[in-house]
Amino acid sequence: MSEPASISSGIADRYATAIFELSLENKKLNDLEVGVDGLAAALDASADLREVISSPVISRADQGKAITAVADKMGLPTELAQGLGVMAAKRRLFVLPHLIAQLRALIAEEKGEVSADVTSAKALTKTQNDKLAKTLKARVGKDVKINATVDESLIGGLIVKVGSKMIDTSIRSKLSSLQSSMKEVG
Repeated sequence: MSEPASISSGIADRYATAIFELSLENKKLNDLEVGVDGLAAALDASADLREVISSPVISRADQGKAITAVADKMGLPTELAQGLGVMAAKRRLFVLPHLIAQLRALIAEEKGEVSADVTSAKALTKTQNDKLAKTLKARVGKDVKINATVDESLIGGLIVKVGSKMIDTSIRSKLSSLQSSMKEVG
């Protein structure tokens, strides 16, 4: 792991642990999970939000105001909103993607779940999502929470990551493999 990524992960881990433990203590784990999922969706959807958390040009005060406004608008749980406020005051919002991943991991562990990152060429339907979760549960032996993303460059198929295991059934990887095989022959 590169040093900056390691530092970001360490910072995010400390904040995630504090937010998680406060939420657990206050019996608001479900609220935290909903808030984290909403925050992740907002971060994925908004280039402006990504700019606010990563720009060194935006002042601490402005970052704090922006993240407070986002938290209020989204109705994030108090523990998460206050954690984000502290992160803004310390200029640590750049670790927000790591924080989301850490919180998801802590919540999944508490619930006895495993998290699976699934990348598909098109958005999965509810039926496909449920069937995939059921199949993965049979393989892993735990409930599986799917974090789905879309990457149209896959052409078709899926890339599934559960822990350290990865299954790549995408057409892109099959074409790549075929191309490599053809280069070896000719």
